Amino acid sequence: MFGKTLRDDPSEAELVSHSLMLKAGFISQIGSGVYSYLPLGWKSLRNIEQIIREELDAIDGQELRMPALQPAELWEKSGRFGVFGDTLFNFKDRRGNTMVMAPTHEEVLTSMVKSNVFSYRDLPLVLYQIQTKFRDEERPRGGLLRVREFDMKDAYSFHVDEKGLDKTYNDMIGAYKRIYERCGLEVIMVEADSGAIGGKASHEFMALSDVGEDTVIMCESCGYAANEEKAAFDKSAKIDPVNDAIEEIYTPNVKTIESLETFLKITANQTLKSVMYDSDGELILACLRGDLEINETKLKNFLKSNELSVATDDSLSAHSIVAGYVSPVGLTGIKIIVDDSLVESTGLVAGANKPDYHFKNVIFNRDFSSSNIVDIAKANGGYKCTCGGQLDTRRGIEVGHVFKLGSRYSEVFEANFLDDAGQKGTIEMGCYGIGVGRLLAAVIEQNNDESGMVLPISIAPFQVWLTALNIDDEQINKAATEVYENLSGQKIEVLFDDRAESAGVKFKDADLVGVPYRVVISNRNIKEGVVEIKERANPDAVKIPIGEIQQFFDNEISH
Repeated sequence: MFGKTLRDDPSEAELVSHSLMLKAGFISQIGSGVYSYLPLGWKSLRNIEQIIREELDAIDGQELRMPALQPAELWEKSGRFGVFGDTLFNFKDRRGNTMVMAPTHEEVLTSMVKSNVFSYRDLPLVLYQIQTKFRDEERPRGGLLRVREFDMKDAYSFHVDEKGLDKTYNDMIGAYKRIYERCGLEVIMVEADSGAIGGKASHEFMALSDVGEDTVIMCESCGYAANEEKAAFDKSAKIDPVNDAIEEIYTPNVKTIESLETFLKITANQTLKSVMYDSDGELILACLRGDLEINETKLKNFLKSNELSVATDDSLSAHSIVAGYVSPVGLTGIKIIVDDSLVESTGLVAGANKPDYHFKNVIFNRDFSSSNIVDIAKANGGYKCTCGGQLDTRRGIEVGHVFKLGSRYSEVFEANFLDDAGQKGTIEMGCYGIGVGRLLAAVIEQNNDESGMVLPISIAPFQVWLTALNIDDEQINKAATEVYENLSGQKIEVLFDDRAESAGVKFKDADLVGVPYRVVISNRNIKEGVVEIKERANPDAVKIPIGEIQQFFDNEISH
């Protein structure tokens, strides 16, 4: 078998899955975020792909394959060329045309469906592929968890109306749950932000893990779960209503919420936090109650901005805005975004838009107003859920994402159909992704011990590791060969370890790779007429008559 196992932990490996895949000879790194799959890793990846294919086919999915190389004009037409920014690999061909190495395939498939779907009779339609994708990640990390070249299953559905989309969306969720279960991966489904893909709604599937990059907000009381970028919570605060007139007060060198608390002997929820942002070159002011934090993803989505960043002091000075004392009170010429936490809050302390002064007794819709009232606050563990329970914070690895795209792409590419009355309708779309390599890494993060991987039989590169000790012995060689041929005849995937290595080396490698069953042929076993079988997840081995090995695996392994 091509590829060598390692005894020491690779110095470059940050995570357990990364280390074990390198040590077990599953992958080999050739550059930052770029890996080769060696035979063992490739077999596991193909096993996962087969599970995905079976479940997608079961809900009437049709597999195709689209090119990884795409003309940039498709991305310019959808408006996503700039949205993806530096993440998008692109280059000019010899004719000067800009080409894109696809991070996803909404544009290509929507334009293709436009040319092939004309009638409601052609719908619904579910198409999918397992294809290589490319994203120029700023910080590749964790082996296969965040890479620049990766294999992804992306599926797309097309419908005459939202009702049809909802049905397939739910069918896809069911298929995803079965895929993860068959792969031996525990996941939860959470509400999610649609990001650069866009659309009406989306959900992520998270493998809970301390090494995950995503923060999941959960409530045990009602079962609510959402990505931090999307999570909602109960913002009510016990603040006595104040109807006193607004009053300017002297607050020398008091520029933060914390210093306001100390100087005025108040709590943060009695203050109004104001943050200036640059949104695609336009200054905007975001406001919320002082005990809360701004969720920049929510804000960016509301503004539909491509680039969002905190405004610099120089930018503020150019607009005569005083850093540390800005507020919506009396501010003109600036778009103001107000978090809904401020609607019921009264008597707040806010900046006075001049150095060393604040306003107190500030009330929304009396002292300032805005038509842009939206949820832009970040949820955190310890906050109250809308059900009244307490929210908890967990880390998670995103292993799947499903989207209700609606007409986001079909309108742009004019993907229409004629209904039964001959009237033109716009196709409703869904999009559904699974990162195959990341799924494998997540499985390993959840299934390992001090000796190596403990892979589920469904995705392990081999089901049985056949170990022959003293392979040069004629009797052992003959017995091991017969066992190998008999098990292979049962369609059992067997790795025959016939290396001239010690028993300890062979056993350590079998444990490291995580093959579910180890079968040992030795002189002692032959004399006893038995074979030794050890399940990877079980510390104890069993001995059975050599003639019963086929029956044993008939009972243990379901095809």
